[in-house]
Amino acid sequence: MDPANTEMRISVKGLGPGMYVSRLDRPWLETAFPLEGVLVTTIAELQHLQSVCAHVYIDTRRGSAPELRFMELEHALVQEVLGREEIEDLRATRWTLTTEFAAELPQAVAAHAVLEENIVEIMGDLAAKRAVDLPKLQHGVESMVASILRNPSAFAWLKEMKRTDDYSYHHAMGCAIWAANFGRYLGLDKHELHDLALGGLLCDIGKIQLPAELFSGTGPLSADEWSVMKLHVDLGVSIVSKIPGLPRGIAEMVATHHERHDGSGYPRGLQGMEIPIFGRIMGLVDSYDAMTSTRPHAPGRSPHRAVEELYNHRGTLFQAELVEQFIQSCGIYPTGSLVELHSGEVGVVIEVHSLKRLRPRMMMLLDKDKRPLDTFREMDLGEVSDDPEEERMSVKCGLPSGAYGIRANELFLD
Repeated sequence: MDPANTEMRISVKGLGPGMYVSRLDRPWLETAFPLEGVLVTTIAELQHLQSVCAHVYIDTRRGSAPELRFMELEHALVQEVLGREEIEDLRATRWTLTTEFAAELPQAVAAHAVLEENIVEIMGDLAAKRAVDLPKLQHGVESMVASILRNPSAFAWLKEMKRTDDYSYHHAMGCAIWAANFGRYLGLDKHELHDLALGGLLCDIGKIQLPAELFSGTGPLSADEWSVMKLHVDLGVSIVSKIPGLPRGIAEMVATHHERHDGSGYPRGLQGMEIPIFGRIMGLVDSYDAMTSTRPHAPGRSPHRAVEELYNHRGTLFQAELVEQFIQSCGIYPTGSLVELHSGEVGVVIEVHSLKRLRPRMMMLLDKDKRPLDTFREMDLGEVSDDPEEERMSVKCGLPSGAYGIRANELFLD
């Protein structure tokens, strides 16, 4: 919508006193008004317009504006405006960094160890049909969220450094971390961040009740296998609904994290804003983490490629406004990404700058000939000159996990 154009079409249901009607959906001669254009001031004028018209055009320069829900714009545009308003309404605060990466890392390591233990325990308890120690799990989540609120880069870094071959465990941790990171960026309050992170841990919990052979193959799932795989959503809802004291919103996240913006998701085929906002957020982070992980049926993509994939599906699989916000939150080259510079050197992203997202802070691992450095060194590309001669010290491309034989979990820095 052109911001300079103050004339808009609305349903007569949204017409009210103080609005200036500039055009009708019929000739003015078919109405009781002697002149074209009228400022609605009386109930009689309002009722007359509503009796003869289905829609009218109002000029907001000469009168008051209508409620958005009565504007007869293109559906996609209305959804975009509503989507942006909904996201902005989520913002309860604006979180700021309170610790440096190096100072936060030891605290993040401790919180990560606690949560790691909790995830293993809860999966074991559920598989054995034992009661879940919810307070213990919530304590682990609270420690993680506290660290992410202080500095989100530390936990994102740890996620990549401690990557394991156990996809189910690693994916649960990843969804919790990315959900909390994204929620922090959106300005959610601490209570909502706890719920969002807890939802990330539990969103795929229904898979523990699926046949083990479903996860042992290496090729794509057959149609029948895919039908069984989809059952994990309803199974997950059944599991979490029986955990005493679990916040109600968790089951809703589990139920809707595979629904998609265009209605192509499952199990109910919900679309657009029929999907609760936390379900939309969870669907986005679940997909991102799955794409960047090596799964039994698919190789992992680089974080950079996964970000591109999300961007390509904005407005179809995922709400465009949420995709844009997610990319803003994690950067084009998210923390933990392997990247190659134009110089040929290779490093891992430690931290993404809020204003210089293409110039992250890095830990350099390989020299220009792809030989391991004797001593890893930090480099902040945000402090490198923009001089054309320094172009070689900028990111050339993102790399997939394991590129050039690099195993991040084997290079974890104490």
